[in-house]
Amino acid sequence: MGNNIKSVVVLHNIRSVYNVGAIFRTADAVGVSKIYLTGYTPTPLDRFRRERKDVAKAALGAQKSVQWEYFKNINTIIKELKKENFGITAVEQSKNSVDYKTFNLKQKIAFIFGNEVRGISKQLLEKCDKIIEIPMRGKKESLNVSVSAGVVLFRVLDK
Repeated sequence: MGNNIKSVVVLHNIRSVYNVGAIFRTADAVGVSKIYLTGYTPTPLDRFRRERKDVAKAALGAQKSVQWEYFKNINTIIKELKKENFGITAVEQSKNSVDYKTFNLKQKIAFIFGNEVRGISKQLLEKCDKIIEIPMRGKKESLNVSVSAGVVLFRVLDK
């Protein structure tokens, strides 16, 4: 990849195991060092610590090559990442967002992707250092979260 800045992804309250698996594949492809799964986001292992076949099918093995960790409460990992000097960047449509194409990476970065329907809450957005969005030109208001992750991660990290 083009840059060597450390990057992580935080998936918060993602419903679909297929979206989680697809994001693992993208994270592996672009060189993300770790994925944090929070809230009710499904993990690659079930509650008995057995591999979930549905996540594995969508991730095609990337769930084994990209480190991951689960936190019930997203605030726990946000605080930890801030202590480690990560810039916290939400990918969300907001009045305070900027076009993702204009975003300049200057420090370690944590990208937050939220729920497929509700996105990222206002309270969580307030804890972020930056909010970036993909402009929509068609009739639909947004992209699938795994597609958004692919677009943003490759654009920002592959420079």
